[in-house]
Amino acid sequence: MWHLRGRSSVTAAAAAALHKPVAHLRLLLAVSAWSVPAAASNVAAASTTTRGGPSPSAGVAPRAMPSSSSSPPSAAEGTTAAAGGFRLTEPSFLESLMPKKEIGVDRFLAAHPEYDGRGALIAIFDSGVDPAAAGLQTTSDGKPKILDVIDCTGSGDVDTSKVVKADDDGSIVGASGTHLIINPSWKNPSQEWHVGCKLVYELFTDTLTSRLKKERKKKWDEHNQEAISEALKQLNEFEKKHSKSDDAKQKMAREDLQNRLEYLRKQAEGYDDRGPVIDIVAWHDGDVWRVAVDTQGLEGNKNCGKLADFVPLTNYRLERKFGIFSKLDACSFVANIYDDGNLVSIVTDCSPHATHVAGIAAAFHPDEPLLNGVAPGAQLISCKIGDTRLGSMETGTGLVRALIAAVEHKCDLINMSYGEPTLLPDYGRFIDLASEVVDKHRIIFISSAGNNGPALNTVGAPGGTSSSIIGVGAYVSPAMAAGAHCVVQAPAEGMEYTWSSRGPTADGDLGVSISAPGGAVAPVPTWTLQSRMLMNGTSMSSPSACGGVALLVSAMKAEGIPLSPYTVRKAIENTAASISDVPEEKLTTGHGLLQVDRAFEYAQQAKELPLVSYRISINQVGKSTSKLRGIYLRGSNTCRQTSEWTVQLDPKFHEDASNMEQLVPFEECLQLHSTDSSVIKIPEYIMVTNNGRTFNIVVNPVNISSGLHYYEVYGIDCKAPWRGPIFRVPITVIKPIALSGEPPALTLSNLSFKSGHIERRFINVPIGASWVEVTMRTSAFDTPRRFFLDTVQICPLKRPIKWEAVVTFSSPSLKNFSFPVEGGLTLELSIAQFWSSGIASHEPTCVDFEIVFHGISVDQKIIGLDGSEAPVRVVARSLLASERLVPVATLNKVKTPYRPVESNLCSLPPSRDRLPSGKQIIALTLTYKFKLEDGAEIKPRVPLLNNRIYDNKFESQYYRISDSNKCVYSSGDVYPNYVKLSKGEYTLQLYIRHDNVQLLEKLKQLVLFIERKLEKKDFIQLSFYSEPDGPTVGNGTFKSSILVPGEPEAFYVGPPSREKLPKNVLPGSVLVGSITYGAVSSFSKKDDQNQHAPASYSISYLIPPSKVDNDKEKGVSSGRKSISERLDDEVRDTKIKFLSGFNQETEDDKSSWTALVASLKSEYPKYTPLLAKILECIVQKATSDDKFSHQKEIIAAADEVVDSIDKEDLAKSLSLKPDPEDEEAQKNKKKMEETRDQLADALYQKGLALAEIESLKTDESTEASAKDVFEENYKELIKWVDAKTTKYGSLTVLRERRCGRLGTALKVLNDMIQDDSEQPKKRLYDLKIQLIEEIGWVHVSAYEKQWMHVRFPPSLPPF
Repeated sequence: MWHLRGRSSVTAAAAAALHKPVAHLRLLLAVSAWSVPAAASNVAAASTTTRGGPSPSAGVAPRAMPSSSSSPPSAAEGTTAAAGGFRLTEPSFLESLMPKKEIGVDRFLAAHPEYDGRGALIAIFDSGVDPAAAGLQTTSDGKPKILDVIDCTGSGDVDTSKVVKADDDGSIVGASGTHLIINPSWKNPSQEWHVGCKLVYELFTDTLTSRLKKERKKKWDEHNQEAISEALKQLNEFEKKHSKSDDAKQKMAREDLQNRLEYLRKQAEGYDDRGPVIDIVAWHDGDVWRVAVDTQGLEGNKNCGKLADFVPLTNYRLERKFGIFSKLDACSFVANIYDDGNLVSIVTDCSPHATHVAGIAAAFHPDEPLLNGVAPGAQLISCKIGDTRLGSMETGTGLVRALIAAVEHKCDLINMSYGEPTLLPDYGRFIDLASEVVDKHRIIFISSAGNNGPALNTVGAPGGTSSSIIGVGAYVSPAMAAGAHCVVQAPAEGMEYTWSSRGPTADGDLGVSISAPGGAVAPVPTWTLQSRMLMNGTSMSSPSACGGVALLVSAMKAEGIPLSPYTVRKAIENTAASISDVPEEKLTTGHGLLQVDRAFEYAQQAKELPLVSYRISINQVGKSTSKLRGIYLRGSNTCRQTSEWTVQLDPKFHEDASNMEQLVPFEECLQLHSTDSSVIKIPEYIMVTNNGRTFNIVVNPVNISSGLHYYEVYGIDCKAPWRGPIFRVPITVIKPIALSGEPPALTLSNLSFKSGHIERRFINVPIGASWVEVTMRTSAFDTPRRFFLDTVQICPLKRPIKWEAVVTFSSPSLKNFSFPVEGGLTLELSIAQFWSSGIASHEPTCVDFEIVFHGISVDQKIIGLDGSEAPVRVVARSLLASERLVPVATLNKVKTPYRPVESNLCSLPPSRDRLPSGKQIIALTLTYKFKLEDGAEIKPRVPLLNNRIYDNKFESQYYRISDSNKCVYSSGDVYPNYVKLSKGEYTLQLYIRHDNVQLLEKLKQLVLFIERKLEKKDFIQLSFYSEPDGPTVGNGTFKSSILVPGEPEAFYVGPPSREKLPKNVLPGSVLVGSITYGAVSSFSKKDDQNQHAPASYSISYLIPPSKVDNDKEKGVSSGRKSISERLDDEVRDTKIKFLSGFNQETEDDKSSWTALVASLKSEYPKYTPLLAKILECIVQKATSDDKFSHQKEIIAAADEVVDSIDKEDLAKSLSLKPDPEDEEAQKNKKKMEETRDQLADALYQKGLALAEIESLKTDESTEASAKDVFEENYKELIKWVDAKTTKYGSLTVLRERRCGRLGTALKVLNDMIQDDSEQPKKRLYDLKIQLIEEIGWVHVSAYEKQWMHVRFPPSLPPF
């Protein structure tokens, strides 16, 4: 998936978060965003593909496509001729950094200088635009450039519902606990201050956070080194003074100093800066809501970042002001206040991507006009759809809120340089709402087509797959190559970048609408510490096109031409400059390269024409398939016969069109044309009215050659043929070649490649094939060569099955690959030499390519073991050639299903969540509880929703995992991530949004799985058998066999043995893994390849019910006590249990409880379990005002427990080892251990109470007495248990602290905390900070206090 469609060629200091969730192999290349050294990126970063490549279908003459303008204007204009290419002048070099000539901007603005985007408003749906970036302050006519900055995702939301009043000295306590001084000049009639806080790193990109961590750690290390030096000095001085002493106290004192030194050293090793907390304060000044931010912790200087020094902000759209957190980060932010001050949105960008995009579309540099964006007069709103919490991944919430904002601001255009592959084209909630925005609100929506080329069928949603959105491919001109990309020798002609995604869509639509320059050096946020950088991708081509359309909008508004997305789209598509004469290249370039000046001329001519768009839906005659938007024949069977298709042509008017004035009189006579009448048969004319028209198309591909063929059927207005095609029906035919041989193979010899050259082959994958083995050999070249290898198969209701590799040959050599395939589906093989690879060399690359198909077919691809002892029979066949059958099955994960324990529906505030239609969005919050008995890596899965953003009818699936301390460990959305969690109980909340409450009601019991990775040592390797009783008897093990073509062979997959099952797995859970059947044959063992075949299948095992335990019943029946005695015991135990549930809220309750205790003591004198329970209840009782009395009560209760136990008898019993076979002796031992624990707990609680009394500052004699009793009590405790364990360690810490041995106390406390058997306890961390402050380590104390906000936040953050 790609969610941000831009690439950068800057140093790693820029922004590493851009492609965080990307699973696109390309981005691991030197083109990877923000990760390439500048010197290495000049060639690699401009990942582009040539326009041409081989003729797509041998033996077919090129066919002219309709209404294509002449070729793009020469990009060498303004350059100096030179041998082997051209030289740039300084002006032409600067122009190449922000390409505009390519799309006719220079000609247009020369003729219409005031139509430079003025009056056009563009919504940038992206990662958040920095309002402080260069060129984004004003327009060319002096107006504000950015009218609003909105975080649509909620990632910067801060809960400010807590209201406080100022003290007499004008200070308040912020949400972080910091005392804040209010500026007395701030107006606040109500004197109510809304407070909230946020960890500032949660607002920053990973790159910025990384930089700040390094800079802050330098300062922290200086302080820590000073503390280490002082601790070492104290230790050395002590050892000099007491070098020969054997005194126990002095040994403990030396140990204490050593512990201090060791603690500081470990602190340096484990340092992990989670960032300072910023306090946010909001108030109403009588006119508007205001926000101030306290950022003192950022620079470590208490004189900087004070709340009172902050210049208050209000909603950006009101005053257009922003703040800077600190000079250290140089990061600007915007504040927006919602919900009557109860929510403040702190808006920062989550990558430089959006600012770069905005700069391409509309930057204005009065001092450097050659670096202006395409439409410097246009204004912008920034709609942040990339969620900082997810590394910049877009969310459904962000997308929908962005559409709401675009309509609310009455935008003319939307640019969206985001997207990803999709299951279904032109489908989903966002697509529906986007279509409404275009059709009803007349907003022109432009989006990137994707960076997944060069294979076909790689356009992504929404740009390449949605009818209402204009999808843009990425073009590179010679000037861009020479200037922006700094290649040694520019290509002779412009071309599409190698990685630019290609059409068609799965339902036959063209996919790419137009092309525009796909690279630029444009502004970036101030926190990058540079003003601009180079990025390339369809992310850049989209704003280039959007800026061009903004010029068109500016001109149309100025000249009174009715503005409609329908008119604009027709104008830019029908006037685009053809990039190639090869018809099949329309799948790459769309209708051509945008030409703004020609599009405006078209719009001027079309001024009086109806504002209408033709929508096409197609069905194959005789089939009840879903509606298609084109004809797409992909496969040998479809190409062996003639097919007939019915086209429904429906005129689409805007929703406010008048029935009588526009719909009724609408009538157009259209002449139909096809680009190849020998293959495509159509009627000659049709008459279209408002109710639409159908006509049939006959496609006869029988006699065409193998390969790719592209045709179009289009309609021309008989009265105005100058309009060009009024509608188009794209027709793509792929006729694959069939292979023969055992095994089937395809050999391509002596293929000649130059920079940007692409070879495509289409292969009918044999039935029975499941994997491919590929050998690629290169020769006859001098400089290194880089190749993109792509394969694509199309499967219904599934994302394209894609395999890809980026291969670099530094010298002539051979490489091997293997990957899975689906038998019976056409496979496209695309081999492309990267556009800038070998560009300065005149030697072509010679490539030999061999692809061999292998396969083992099985009768069940998904194997489910039902939890019984029975194995599953599998029948395997090889249909292609002899294959070695070597089954390997591994279970490596466990999935446990959960249903919600709570569900909550609520209507969201209208300020951000009311649709343009007026419908209110409703949120469903589902709460799940799960427990981990051991630490593990887990991932939540929601099968109904996961892995679909755009092709999903629900607009959100955001989740977060937290513990009882409200600490959030993980959050995610469409693509859940694994997170490592410690042992403990966790809460997962899932947040789903829609405006239809009935749909949300259906999800109230939505099943969610927690998927847990098993540790490698716990992987379960399944066994195979040749007999059905093999798993039970142990006979007939099956290892391997040779499959003869056509001959079946059967074997059994055995269930895992009971002892191999992971512990603490609930019945009903499912162990999951994979199974493979074959082995790769063509690779030597030296190759870095998995020898198992890459085709793997799912296998699972259902965890059966737990074993019935009869021991309990057996124990009861074999007891020696009589029934009467057992009844008495049960009654006694019930009474004791009742004590803990007794309510003591009122005085009467307390009196009753005291009376009950006295009665039970009388009835069961000196019964230790009763006395232990009484002690427990007293400890848990709410502390009264008289703390001294409460502690005395605890001591008295503890003494009663201690006195009830015969310590000598207990010690004797514990020292004896009972006979393991003597059941009564074992029971007695267990009882003695329980008694010991009750004794230890009583001594422990008594010690805590004594320490508390000591801290209450009584007179000196009482204090000395308490100390003696405390020490005696502690010495008694350590006789029975290890007092440094987690259970009793707090008392040891108190003892060491009382003795002044703070280093040892800190060590014991740290050992307790690091025991991850339980989730963090706040009291332990509070105590840790107290000890550190007593020692005097200010820097460590500040560090631990920052972590307190991570571990123990006051509340869960808003969704």
